[in-house]
Amino acid sequence: VVDCAALPENLLDAELFGHTRGAFTGAVGARTGAIEAADGGTVFLDEIGEVPIAMQPKLLRVLESHTVRRLGETNYRSVDVRFLSATHRDLLTMVTVGEFREDLYFRLAVLPVTVPPLRDRRDDIERLVNHFWNSSGCTGKVSLELMRELVSRPWRGNVRELRNFVERARALGAVEALA
Repeated sequence: VVDCAALPENLLDAELFGHTRGAFTGAVGARTGAIEAADGGTVFLDEIGEVPIAMQPKLLRVLESHTVRRLGETNYRSVDVRFLSATHRDLLTMVTVGEFREDLYFRLAVLPVTVPPLRDRRDDIERLVNHFWNSSGCTGKVSLELMRELVSRPWRGNVRELRNFVERARALGAVEALA
């Protein structure tokens, strides 16, 4: 997983492609990038809409050629990687206004999936709550009263907000978490 929104461009470059020793100040050793490390597997590019326009041709090259070049090297390494990406942004609008490369968009959009907001998938809430509750080590069940309350909420923060609520309920108790 590469969180594209959390890294500035210079670090994103090193995170994706890796670097050799001495490629930049502080590069005391070689480092394999996320793409090369995922050889034979999958790289998930979270918040792909945050990738700076100057970085997008490098990413497009990897998608097209299945090769990667570490910073500070001249040779390319072959990689067999599947890419998944996600964003909260409207990439087609970004393409229209020149903030996202059209060729990269169409290279990534092989099988686009739009996930509706949680408020439009109320049937998923109970399963998600139970999953978060049980995976946090809690025993027992969430009360029907609490579950009804949770299903009625708008969840503007979607699944992340719901997960945080369950964590709060686990830490504070269900009644206090509702307050």
